[in-house]
Amino acid sequence: MRLRTQLVLLQSAIMLVVILGTGAAAAWIQERTLRDAYVDRMVGIAESVAQLPSVVDAYDDPDPSRVIQPIAETIRVASGMTYVVVTDRDGIRFSHPNPALIGERTSTEPTTAQTGDRFVGTQEGTLGVSWRAKVPVYAGDGTLLGQVSVGILESELRSDWLDDIWVLGVCLAVAAVLGVVLATWAAAVVRRRIHGVEPDEIRAMLEIRDATLHGIGEGLVVLDEDARIALSNDAALRLLGRTGDDLVGVPVADVLDAAVDPLLADPGEQQLVLAGERVLVARADPVVVDGRTVGTVLILRDRTELDAALRDLAGAQGMTETLRAQQHEFANTLHTLGGLIELGESAAAMQVLARAGAGGALADEHATGVRELEVAALLLAKRAQAREHGVELAVREDSLLRPAPAGDAGDWVTVLGNLVDNAIDAAASAVEVGIDDRDGPLGRAVEVTVDDDGAGVPEAERAAIFDLEVSTKAHASGLARGYGLTLVRRVVERLGGEVRVERSPLGGARFVATLPVPAPASAGAER
Repeated sequence: MRLRTQLVLLQSAIMLVVILGTGAAAAWIQERTLRDAYVDRMVGIAESVAQLPSVVDAYDDPDPSRVIQPIAETIRVASGMTYVVVTDRDGIRFSHPNPALIGERTSTEPTTAQTGDRFVGTQEGTLGVSWRAKVPVYAGDGTLLGQVSVGILESELRSDWLDDIWVLGVCLAVAAVLGVVLATWAAAVVRRRIHGVEPDEIRAMLEIRDATLHGIGEGLVVLDEDARIALSNDAALRLLGRTGDDLVGVPVADVLDAAVDPLLADPGEQQLVLAGERVLVARADPVVVDGRTVGTVLILRDRTELDAALRDLAGAQGMTETLRAQQHEFANTLHTLGGLIELGESAAAMQVLARAGAGGALADEHATGVRELEVAALLLAKRAQAREHGVELAVREDSLLRPAPAGDAGDWVTVLGNLVDNAIDAAASAVEVGIDDRDGPLGRAVEVTVDDDGAGVPEAERAAIFDLEVSTKAHASGLARGYGLTLVRRVVERLGGEVRVERSPLGGARFVATLPVPAPASAGAER
């Protein structure tokens, strides 16, 4: 069954139930109102007859019906009642529409004539089932003489009710027809609003949408007109560090550590943002429906993983360049040795061999005591990067760094890499790195010191230098700068350490980061 047909049938069924219920209630109220009106008329007529002096006085006559019958019939005809019957206390009739029944006892018990109580209800008499009212007749001294019964046949009452109710029936029928027409129109409007798509097609589209949305590796966040999250996929939750959370209705500014207004105001442009300790590349594109912008799609890519890959690549390239330089250096050394041997200068050859044995591409790193291979490789890559910028990167000879617990040096690499990058960009000609690995009362801690001979950081700006997008460097490639130091501070604070900036002996800035090292779990604790 098509959606339009289902909507018409469902709405029509609901409407018919409401109409029939309303009609039944209205008909019942009409019937009760009609009965109540007849009760008032019957009681009024019966009391009028019971209080007529001629009727009361006739009870003392030898033949009361001779006086009462004409009066009762006149009143019956004038009022439109079916009957007006006057009886004595024993129920003997003094009046009746059928004169042949005068003098006979009533077919119902004369309870009112004996108790003096009124009665209103439906009873079956000689004329049929009737809606009647009975009132007592009292003499002038209060003696109970009999009763007056006034009634109308139920068939006549039903006929009067049907004469009124047909109008209600016609109104209900017209309402039902109009309701079906409106239900058909509403179904057409709904179908048009959903572009004529059937329920099965809607389900299939939703399944495809969910599969596509959650299968994309990039983070997708759909924002409404108020910059609140309306939809997000699994990748976006992972990148935002909110795996398993429901972000619907959350302002995007609460999950991104960046000013999102410029990003949303400039569709298509990319911007670096931070989500916790993740560096993300964000791009906003408007969602346009029927020529109207109804929201924004925010596309998030993980720059952290890209930076790690670039750092590894830089390290490999630096190692290649160093080995190439070492190859040329050894080739030159061999040529020198060959010439000295031919000249018979064995002492000079031995001096050349001593110098070659003490040197080497990695000798400086080994001499400084940096035994964590990831950090040593990073310093090697950064030295090559510094040379490209015309900067000499040196590692202090007293530097010491033992291997990281469980081989996890990721936090050290992140902090040192960002501080060195920042120093290379700011330096005029020299950068110096010092690493101190010590055991103190509170446990092991690694202190990283990076100095440069650049312009330095003014004292008034040192408190804000670690804030997001605060940078002294120019923007490049359309991407905002100033996220590296923010990332450094977040990593250091997560580890329970601190980072500060001060004046360097080289004349520029000195960044000092203290990184506590958690103690490895003991065997007993592991058990």
